[in-house]
Amino acid sequence: MPELNRITFNPNVMGGKPTIRGMRVTVGTLVGLVASGYTNAQILELYPYLEAEDISEALAYAAWRAEEIDIPFASA
Repeated sequence: MPELNRITFNPNVMGGKPTIRGMRVTVGTLVGLVASGYTNAQILELYPYLEAEDISEALAYAAWRAEEIDIPFASA
């Protein structure tokens, strides 16, 4: 996993989901906003306590988690 200093895990915050710097903003929320077409500027306007680096790390974490592992199928 890449070194991500802004992604935190706490079972007492958002049920232990990965969040941004311990706040109640999940990685999934930010990824969903980006996937829905929001720009970084729009996200930062919606969440003024976030920083641009928070969005970048959320996307990097999501990309790392989404990596697929190739498992060869048995030959017939």
